[in-house]
Amino acid sequence: MAGSHAPVERMASRCTPATARATLAFEIVGYSLHKGMRAGKFIQSPRFSVGGHEWCVRYCPNGIPMVDINKDYLSVSLELLSKRAEDVPVLFDLRLINRATGLSSSLNYCLESPLVLSSLDPSKDTFAMGIMKKSDLEKSALLQDDCLLIECDLTVIKEPLVDQPVEVQMPPSNLSDNLEKLLETGEEADVTFKVKGEVFIAHKIVLAMRSPVFKAELYGPMRDNTSQKITVQDIQPAVFKALLHFIYTDSLPSMEDVHDDDDHKEMVKHLLVAADRYAIERLKMICEGTLCKSLEVESVATMLALADQHQCIRLKDACVEFVTSSNRMDDVVATQGYAHLKRSCPAVLVDIYERVTKSRRI
Repeated sequence: MAGSHAPVERMASRCTPATARATLAFEIVGYSLHKGMRAGKFIQSPRFSVGGHEWCVRYCPNGIPMVDINKDYLSVSLELLSKRAEDVPVLFDLRLINRATGLSSSLNYCLESPLVLSSLDPSKDTFAMGIMKKSDLEKSALLQDDCLLIECDLTVIKEPLVDQPVEVQMPPSNLSDNLEKLLETGEEADVTFKVKGEVFIAHKIVLAMRSPVFKAELYGPMRDNTSQKITVQDIQPAVFKALLHFIYTDSLPSMEDVHDDDDHKEMVKHLLVAADRYAIERLKMICEGTLCKSLEVESVATMLALADQHQCIRLKDACVEFVTSSNRMDDVVATQGYAHLKRSCPAVLVDIYERVTKSRRI
């Protein structure tokens, strides 16, 4: 009698390389001003953490870092900064790019077989470098407004994962979309706000969850149990609407109807004030970050007064640094906002004068 053949169980496993990916960007502002640097001297970006290691981008306007040769060339390099990094395989594309047009030029790349870097093995490098003739760069469209943008697509290949189960592809979270729809439809809303003639309906529990000020106003001992209508003073309807949008979605609205840069900046300033008023720290930090990138001589004094009034430390430091750098002090003093700053925030002026005095001594 023929023997029976029981089904054989198939045991499967998988080895998958684990990777960490990031794009490192380093912008060189004032390309022409850096051309006077000593040959071999380099400028280094802040540290980036990718794949459990520290990295940076270095730019040498004249030649190769720490080597007094090839002065007709500039060099760009990806550098491994971690001191105890042994055999770090990487894929990379080190390039110059014009952000406005998308034009790019790769100076060095390794996209298939990984390059192994090490800070412990003397026989291996800690960097990957690319060079370009300065005359070729200056004739190209890679320079924009005397700015040079360096990017490096970096993939760090880590220890492989063995027996990793196949993951089910999960759809992206739609929680913020659902909450945005809840705000828009007003379904089950239980509180009404009147803002300069416009009416907004919302949900008390959502507001209380996101803002300690709303929580105290809606659920605290001083709340008005007889009324579900609240009049909001000293805030514009558009600003309050954007505030509600952020509370529900944790993101700013698109503001597509705000076409003018000055109007957009004013909107962000009003949102910062509203965020401070209702103690929504993340929104306040987002507004600070936006305003830090849009400082101008004509408005920096007013911005500094705003930062001081609402305890915006990062924005205040950015304004003071802007005023004290590049000999802008006299121009700022001539603006209308400076008189208001002098009256309302005299302590800030003391800080500015101390930094100016210190810089002149140096």
